[in-house]
Amino acid sequence: MSFSTLGLTSSLSLPLARLGYEVPTPIQSRAIPIVLTGRDVLARAQTGTGKTAAFGLPMIDRLVASRPAGARRIPRGLVLVPTRELAVQVHSAIATYAAPGSLRVAAIFGGVGMAPQIQSLKHGTDIVVATPGRLIDHVQRRTIDLSAIEILTLDEADRMLDLGFLPALRRIVGSLPRRRQTLLFSATLSDAIVRLSAEFTGDATRVDVSGEQAVPTAVTHHVHPVAADQKRAALTHVLRREGTNQALVFCKTKRGSDRVGQHLEQSGIKTAVIHGNKNQGARTRALGDFKTGRVNVLVATDIAARGLDIPQLPLVINYDLPVVAEDYVHRVGRTGRAGRSGRAVSLVSAPDSQLLREIQRLLPAQLQHVAIEGFGAEPRLGVRPRREQPGRRRTPGSTRGARR
Repeated sequence: MSFSTLGLTSSLSLPLARLGYEVPTPIQSRAIPIVLTGRDVLARAQTGTGKTAAFGLPMIDRLVASRPAGARRIPRGLVLVPTRELAVQVHSAIATYAAPGSLRVAAIFGGVGMAPQIQSLKHGTDIVVATPGRLIDHVQRRTIDLSAIEILTLDEADRMLDLGFLPALRRIVGSLPRRRQTLLFSATLSDAIVRLSAEFTGDATRVDVSGEQAVPTAVTHHVHPVAADQKRAALTHVLRREGTNQALVFCKTKRGSDRVGQHLEQSGIKTAVIHGNKNQGARTRALGDFKTGRVNVLVATDIAARGLDIPQLPLVINYDLPVVAEDYVHRVGRTGRAGRSGRAVSLVSAPDSQLLREIQRLLPAQLQHVAIEGFGAEPRLGVRPRREQPGRRRTPGSTRGARR
């Protein structure tokens, strides 16, 4: 199957090969033909499976076909995302897809000045990719006109609910034309997401290519029981043992992220840190340094669980488990993308037992409990851990080098 067989016009489908898009992923094959019909869609797919193209390509196709001749350019497509990083990523992808159709795409998100965004909107745009809070700022200032929106997409809809965006979403949707197409894409389909779909859409067609698996089977999951006061040393041990060029480390708090980042730097590991207290410039630089290999480890709070696309990221480490089990899915979804293998490692202590059980219910594979030699008493997690074998790496396909 090719993209041209899905119903996309040749002006969109032919350039995809030059971008490395040859065979549609399952979510693209299922969603694109339905979106092209104009129907509302509620779609679920694992992270890293090409959801942006699944909603972006048919949206562009439809907007090109319905473009009014000679009219001033005001937004006709709107994509809402939960984080700044995801806004940057989605904007970049959609702008690339839209280039053959000569559509303009603007990014609207917080942490940066309003003036450049206002100028971009004044210049005229066809599609806006936005975070809810900053979009409302523009609506209040009357620097954006949403009266012509034809297609609304909520990307990572579950995460927007987790972050408390529902009041903002209702306010934005209430200002849009009632006759529009609405698309909801998510890695999970909780009852709350289904209710949101019913509220914002009209008889949406459900597309689910995940089955019961929210995480790709190519990801292995190791749990290391570690006493709380030994977690930093255990983290350094794991990073040195894995010998990988890149690792993403998740912490629960901003202060904890800073402390872990400082510890790794003092241990000689090139590290960057991102969290909500960092300004957007610092966050962008940190992500850029990580993607280009100038730093080997990125320490982050959950703002990085969405929107960070490193195609060959081999390792995700949960220094702290997330507050809710579902966020584990989004964290580890940064590895094992596009069919590649990946590893998720979690450093856990006794209070994490119940959360581990909840996480296990979301996973297609068993959590493997592995004790690290030399790190003191093992917390009681209700599972007898096996011992790691010193000197052996259990990472299929992990790269050598960068042993720090």
